[in-house]
Amino acid sequence: MRHHHDPAWHGIHDPLQVLKIRIEARGIILAPPFSSTPQGFAMSFFSTSRLPAATGVGFKPEHFAAITAERQPIGFFEVHAENYMGDGGVPHAQLRFLRDHYALSLHGVGLSIGSTEPLDREHLRRLRLLCDRYQPESFSEHLAWSSHGGAFFNDLLPLPYTEATLAAVITHVDETQCALGRQILIENPATYVRFAESTILETTFLAELARATGCGLLLDLNNVFVSARNHGSGANAYLNDFPLHLVREIHLAGFFETVDDASAPLLIDSHGSPVANEVRMLFDMTIERAGPLPTLIEWDNDVPPFEVLLGEALAAQARLDLFSRDIATRPAA
Repeated sequence: MRHHHDPAWHGIHDPLQVLKIRIEARGIILAPPFSSTPQGFAMSFFSTSRLPAATGVGFKPEHFAAITAERQPIGFFEVHAENYMGDGGVPHAQLRFLRDHYALSLHGVGLSIGSTEPLDREHLRRLRLLCDRYQPESFSEHLAWSSHGGAFFNDLLPLPYTEATLAAVITHVDETQCALGRQILIENPATYVRFAESTILETTFLAELARATGCGLLLDLNNVFVSARNHGSGANAYLNDFPLHLVREIHLAGFFETVDDASAPLLIDSHGSPVANEVRMLFDMTIERAGPLPTLIEWDNDVPPFEVLLGEALAAQARLDLFSRDIATRPAA
């Protein structure tokens, strides 16, 4: 694997050390820490995600009135970065309110990090402007591709897990972190097909990517369950192999159950329903092993009233609180 012969990784076990070495090797002068966030703490280029270990929700404009009516008992809001690449207007007025009152996560959906083509420099420039403007506690993207030959697809498409693909994605993550001036998180995908040429397990691919670049990981547990069910594998086994020590955020969402062209069962990562019990069980398993982590409730389709979304967040928060108390009462090793 790449890290066996990469001098930026060899003998180093802290992803942030790897990130520092790789950035300095490019001759980039790092900006000093800044402290413009309402929480008052300083963030630097080498900080990991600074989201609180609490539940957050994806922001939807139709919820703005409910959100502003009173202080909401949630840890953070997350928005899709591409929805805020204009210069102003109502979207930015709403985002400024969220930034001023809550922790903020930007979640990219259009960078196409898994593509074989070069990254879109203009897209990166606009992402940097957005990050500089709002100083989010976290920025994340997907292990997927969504553009090719100048065409853009309204989907997050899978990639083969090979040494060549890993090298390309490492390059793209390096370029993104340099362009944004921050560590990013990469999310595991929901998949519906597998490539015969894949030679690396997805969990190993993500671990190698994080170790080689210093990026963090975003663990989407709905994606874990959907992919495992679609491919006839085990979600528990996937989590057993996943590098949980590199996870900086968790996503929870709902799925849609249908059938494929051969009438075989098929799960779709739809983000249009409550979190399924099977995914809640994976959540319990994960935080029992990794401890409480920032956890987002995603609901992007058939969006319900804010009270429903808040209820999902509070249910997840109750699980985080339970495991926090359990950890606090465990005898010292």
